[in-house]
Order: sequence, then structure tokens, then C-alpha cells
Amino acid sequence: MNPANGTLYIVSAPSGAGKTSLVKALIDSMPQVRVSVSHTTRNIRPGEVDGVNYHFVVREQFQAMLEGGEFLEHAEVFGNLYGTSQRCLEQTLAEGYDLILEIDWQGAQQVRRLMPQARSIFILPPTQQALRQRLTNRGQDSDEVIDDRMREAVSEMSHYVEYDYLVINDDFAHALDDLKAIFRANQLRQDAQQQRHQQLLSELLA
Repeated sequence: MNPANGTLYIVSAPSGAGKTSLVKALIDSMPQVRVSVSHTTRNIRPGEVDGVNYHFVVREQFQAMLEGGEFLEHAEVFGNLYGTSQRCLEQTLAEGYDLILEIDWQGAQQVRRLMPQARSIFILPPTQQALRQRLTNRGQDSDEVIDDRMREAVSEMSHYVEYDYLVINDDFAHALDDLKAIFRANQLRQDAQQQRHQQLLSELLA
């Protein structure tokens, strides 16, 4: 891996754990970090913008992209297809930006096989009760759908052992600080710093 390139981060969490809000706050405060915009066949939700939250496509278009080998990873979640564009990902990393993939554990397994240098972070809620309350507070789903999401969440959370880092989102500010610490520590790796500060290091050792 070229240390001048950015680092790929996999960030996963059960629905309602606060992943999207944490990632948004992270990229707002760290200009060297970007988030990958996935393609999806699910319907656009109120407040979402095509090309910002997701690239919203019909199933036929997604299938054509899949058959063309355009996705680094893809998965089906709650009957909808999601995929990550390999070309966009490689271009962003080559420009030196750290890039976040917000994907589930299935997608994470695919990405780790193809890009073993990727770092992975799993975000957990403090309790099941807190998770259910967050899903309920959205006001978007029926009790039956929330029950389904809770069962899915327990299954998803069992995969935390496959990840490099765990962040517990009990207090939002504290969880955000934990996320920032992961990114900052990785940016301070010796090989990355050597690449950034070649002139300084040469002058110090002259």
C-alpha cells in the first residue's frame, strides 16, 4: 500500500445505532476524510438527495452495473440492493483522502477479502432497549417492522468480532471522539508521516 494514498475504512452498525450521524459529524470535522456514496435500489427517503446520500437506481440498472463488474462489493438488505463503485473508491484513495464505506457485515467480508489493508470499525448501541427506542423515535416504521429490525440487529451485532475497532455510541460526543482517535492515530503511522514530511526529516538528520 502506498502511504501517500488514503486509508479505506469499513464502518458497520445495526440500524438505529447512530452510524450515519457519527460519520457525518466526523467528516464535517476532518476534511481529509470522505464517505463513499453507494448505489442502491431502495426508495429515496424524505430529506435525502440523490448523489449525496446514495446514488438511487432502478434494479435493472443495478444488475447491469453488477454484471459489468463495477462494484467492489454488493449486498441485499431488506429486499434492496446496495453496492460500492470500485472506480470511485480507488480514485478517492489515490487522491490521498481517507474513505469511509458504510456497509453491513456481508459487504465488509467482501471488502476485506479484496482489500485486506482496510481498517474496520463496528458501532454498537449501549443497550437493546436504547436501540429499539431510537428506531421507534424515527416514526417511520410500524411495530412489526421495528421487531424485524431488532431481530436483524442482534444478528448483525454478533459479527462485531470480525472488526478491528469497537465504538459504543452511548454518549454521542464521546463516541465521536473515539472515532476521531482511530483516524488520527492511523494518520500518524510512521510510513505515512515519512511520506508527508520528507523534507523535514531530511533536514533534521542532516
